[in-house]
Amino acid sequence: MTKTKKTAQDQPQTTAQQISNLIKSARDIMRKDKGLSTDIDRLPLLTWIMFLKFLDDMEQIEEPKATMRGEKYRPAIETPYRWRDWAANEAGITGPELLAFVNQDEAIRPDGSRGPGLLAYLRNLEGGNNTLRRREVVAIVFRDITCRMLSGYLLRDVINQVNGIHFSEEIFTLGHLYETMLREMRDAAGENGEFYTPRPVVKFVVEVVNPQLGEMVLDPACGTGGFLVEAYQHLEKQCETVENRSVLQNKSLYGGEAKPLPFLLCQMNLLLHGMEAPEIDPGNSLRFKLTEIGDKDRVDVVLTNPPFGGEEEAGIRGNFPSDLQTSETALLFLQLIMRRLSRGGGRAAVVVPNGTLFGDGVCARIKEQLLKEFNLHTIVRLPKGVFEPYTDIPTNILFFNRLGATKDVWYYEHPLPEGRKNYTKTKPIQFEEFVSCLEWWDNREENEQAWKISSEELLENNCNLDLKNPRSKEELVHLPPEKLVEGVIKKEKRILEIMAEIKGMLGEKI
Repeated sequence: MTKTKKTAQDQPQTTAQQISNLIKSARDIMRKDKGLSTDIDRLPLLTWIMFLKFLDDMEQIEEPKATMRGEKYRPAIETPYRWRDWAANEAGITGPELLAFVNQDEAIRPDGSRGPGLLAYLRNLEGGNNTLRRREVVAIVFRDITCRMLSGYLLRDVINQVNGIHFSEEIFTLGHLYETMLREMRDAAGENGEFYTPRPVVKFVVEVVNPQLGEMVLDPACGTGGFLVEAYQHLEKQCETVENRSVLQNKSLYGGEAKPLPFLLCQMNLLLHGMEAPEIDPGNSLRFKLTEIGDKDRVDVVLTNPPFGGEEEAGIRGNFPSDLQTSETALLFLQLIMRRLSRGGGRAAVVVPNGTLFGDGVCARIKEQLLKEFNLHTIVRLPKGVFEPYTDIPTNILFFNRLGATKDVWYYEHPLPEGRKNYTKTKPIQFEEFVSCLEWWDNREENEQAWKISSEELLENNCNLDLKNPRSKEELVHLPPEKLVEGVIKKEKRILEIMAEIKGMLGEKI
């Protein structure tokens, strides 16, 4: 008896718990394969498999709609490479034949014909107009993808689990679950200077910057797409017509991410949240000569947390003015953001480490330009631990726009919850904690958390932006260097005395 294949429209709705169980089962299966060692290996594989299922579900909905409008529909992925052609039949191709079809440049395809293998086909897709822009996205996504699984039978089991997810029904739930997986994968990211921004911080930033439909929003170091996803959801609330949605989908959000894994994860993250064909540049955003970036390259809003602590190669540093060249990635991104903001109103929110605030030399010259040519109106100082588990370095959010020179800089010191000394991985920052800052934002007055200083004072002080809260309850004592050295020596002597006493108690000779 022949089984009738269900289309995406016919599929039953999958509950959040069922989706979670299917994803967990798929990950458990992958742990059995000797070709995959860690979640850094497993998550990309699960992502691209989900990516293909997602596209097929969406296109099975889009195709009949296009037919009803009298339009010719060409899917991004064509037969026999669509999910429904090779993956949907749970008793279909498996074992060595499945691995060969997926991995080889030339293979026997599920329909019995010979041609490019799956990944080879996807890497070489060419784009076109309308929905075919999606083909370009697919080709870029699969440019560096490989299948590292060694067992085609386990691969079939993973595919069968993903086949039970019906993306057309539970996009919101899937987006939430996918973000949970991203957080698990990110634990090792800080080793590379990639400090993924906590969602409450992202949400706060988007809330106060308030991008508007019709504005171009950029994250030049978008990682897995947190800022872009939040901006998309913010702009989506402003859509009231078909034309509005077209603007949102085609003229609103742009990103850059040079590393293949975050690039893939970003594409999937945006797709799951509703973007039909994300425009993410897979190259290094710093690769262009700064002086050659003109009006056509400028955007209305920049929201980003650029990598810090990393070092850029000489070729990248050479794209910047000789007196502003540095290997510090965060400072190069800050210059790029300033250059790319549109004249007469472009605005930005940029996460930077404390070192950027007090740095001198090149760093001070960049801050001087920021104060003289831009309006650095607000610095939100975040406490220790916000970026756990990646780093405990205190961070700050710079808010500036291109509406003339800075007159005053407002500081807002985000307070820790009562009784807490810092945030941790198990007790992270929450969005609700930003309520007081949100209430203060449009009605600014100095208080225990907020104060301001003139740009003249900052410029006179070599652009040191690392200012302490003048109303802090903590006792702040600033000693000259010679006094600090004396204090250290005194403490070291006392430590030696204590060690001598301990050894004496143990009956040892000193």
